[in-house]
Amino acid sequence: MKDITKSRKSAAQPGPARAGRVSPGPAAGRRGAQTNDGLKTRDVAVSALYTVLVERRPFDEAFSRAAAARDLPARDRAFARLIATTALRQRGALQAMLSTYLAKPLPERMGRLDEILLAAVTQLLILKTPPHAAISLAVDQCRADRSAKRFANLANAVLRRVSESGQGRLSSLDNVALTFPDWMLSRWTDAYGAATARQIARASLIEPALDLTVKSDPEAWAAKIGAVVLPTGSVRCAEAGRIEDLPGYTEGAWWVQDAAAALPIKLFGDVAGQSVLDLCAAPGGKTAQLAAAGADVTAVDKSSGRLARLTENLSRLGLTAKTVVSDALTFPTGKAFDAILLDAPCTATGTIRRHPDVLYLKRPEDIPALAALQAKLLDHATELLKPGGTLVYCICSLEPEEGEQQVAAFLARHLNFTRRPVMLDEMTVPMSWRTEGGDLRTLPTHFADLPEGLQGLDGFFAATLVKSC
Repeated sequence: MKDITKSRKSAAQPGPARAGRVSPGPAAGRRGAQTNDGLKTRDVAVSALYTVLVERRPFDEAFSRAAAARDLPARDRAFARLIATTALRQRGALQAMLSTYLAKPLPERMGRLDEILLAAVTQLLILKTPPHAAISLAVDQCRADRSAKRFANLANAVLRRVSESGQGRLSSLDNVALTFPDWMLSRWTDAYGAATARQIARASLIEPALDLTVKSDPEAWAAKIGAVVLPTGSVRCAEAGRIEDLPGYTEGAWWVQDAAAALPIKLFGDVAGQSVLDLCAAPGGKTAQLAAAGADVTAVDKSSGRLARLTENLSRLGLTAKTVVSDALTFPTGKAFDAILLDAPCTATGTIRRHPDVLYLKRPEDIPALAALQAKLLDHATELLKPGGTLVYCICSLEPEEGEQQVAAFLARHLNFTRRPVMLDEMTVPMSWRTEGGDLRTLPTHFADLPEGLQGLDGFFAATLVKSC
């Protein structure tokens, strides 16, 4: 099988879709009205994997579309998502293990066979799904795929052997080296050192806990939910279940937001009564923070659909903000704001634990392209800020060109701006989370001292920039 037996470098690094493979189309892998729930669940997982790995499209978009098309109930939807995200995190080692069970490569035209086998071995070896269920449903998926059906018997034989001896072979493999692109590990080694780079990679492959930002009284809500309050103020749940079923969801007491993502707003200080512009606002967690803090918020995003969802979330929370559909680069400069948040588009390499598709969708050439866009956005933001106003720039990337180097270049271009070091207490932002210049830098390795299931943090960078005139 070509995709299974290829080298570590080519398996880890994204590239063009594999030539000769036939797109399954909207009906492939399904058996119409008689398809059982188990098969539909696996089909959603495989469809999402195919869309990410072959068509090179974002996971959340792919998964939502696949799940909606099959009309999965909430529990099956959650399991399908778990299969797919776990497969993406463990793909390097799982495919290397699978290759040892194949005597020779298979032809290119194999439909979704790669993704079917990947989802099946994920269930067998990682999620501990009973073999009869994982194997029989994978074989059914092969038979329902017009290009993979001729491999159904082979899939059955290989998966049975994997269920018997695959665990031992898998445990001997280095999933970090097999899953992460070489360029990414090399860059992190240069930026953070070899030991820290490997720790970041390992932490990025662990499924994260659920973090919530609450409007008030985090201790009380943590007790109701069965969660803990982090030193940063976020509420963290190790096992949350369905989000809509948690206490406080209906009454709008909280919203989902990684603990690191909740920190940049704290860098503003008191924003009550201030006019605040939130550029690139969707999905809206930071917009909600600003509104909850009493700011007069204008939220800008170029996607009307994403802004509509932001508005729906604010409505559930009982919060308000003015929303404007606009490209942040061309947002009108007729009004100046007291404060601006620029949560800029970036490579998102700090969020792999939540978005493992980043491993397969990002390329090294994305970094200079996004850094150039970030610089343009920063320059435009200066025209929208009042003298004496505060600009908080943040990204969820681990790449210095998008963070520390970006801010250094900005300050060199704009002599009327100065950096304000992090003013938060050391309990909220430890000194180890601060750069030499006084900016915020979180890593996936942070909170490593918490119990298993509660560890980790998204990788974020944020700087506070004050306009003098």
